[in-house]
Amino acid sequence: MIKQDLIQRVVERTGLPRTKAEAAVDVIFHAMKTALGGGDRIELRGFGVFTVKPRKTGVGRNPRTGAEVSISPGKAVRFKPGKELHLLD
Repeated sequence: MIKQDLIQRVVERTGLPRTKAEAAVDVIFHAMKTALGGGDRIELRGFGVFTVKPRKTGVGRNPRTGAEVSISPGKAVRFKPGKELHLLD
């Protein structure tokens, strides 16, 4: 599923015009990006939890030359599915 599929589902379920549905989806994604960018946790009951975790410094290798490359520390978004999502198996 891609963003356009989500927009289409909002149009179908709410009857909103496509432009308003697209704006609504954009606002939700922007709010999620802003929250995660600020290090906040996003909990969507029945779906799962998004968190930002620190990523350690590491050493990688250039596949062409085999030379070592240092990987700087950073942050990574992690997703932990909720119970209802696990039951889909």
